[in-house]
Amino acid sequence: MLTWTDLDGNPISLAAFRGEVVVLNVWGSWCAPCRAEADDLALLSGEVRGAGVRFLGINTRDRDRDAARSFVRAHGLDFPSLHDPTGALLLRFPPEVLNPQTIPSTLVVDREGRVAVAIGGAVSAGRLKPLIDRVAAEG
Repeated sequence: MLTWTDLDGNPISLAAFRGEVVVLNVWGSWCAPCRAEADDLALLSGEVRGAGVRFLGINTRDRDRDAARSFVRAHGLDFPSLHDPTGALLLRFPPEVLNPQTIPSTLVVDREGRVAVAIGGAVSAGRLKPLIDRVAAEG
């Protein structure tokens, strides 16, 4: 099961989100495509929260938590992000589901905890929302 600490050192477990659709976004403050998609993700996370959809970030390769926190503030990300400075957390995923070299990446996890959608590279709200809606409608 996926359990890690967030940018403030608090433990978070993906199991706590069971029964909800989870959008898991891998990002880094150093990543230009991550900056390009972050504002869309911030807006979309607020828009779909009432439908039982939660967003969770994985911040990778940012050894300095302050850089990651600055990114979160600058883009208004109001969802938690796990801090994975070495990429060890990303390596727990099968590479065919989440390639640790492809940053950003986004997974949509269904209410049973199964990966329903995997997107390598930056994603827009317009592309992601119909995928989230489809997974959320499944049950």
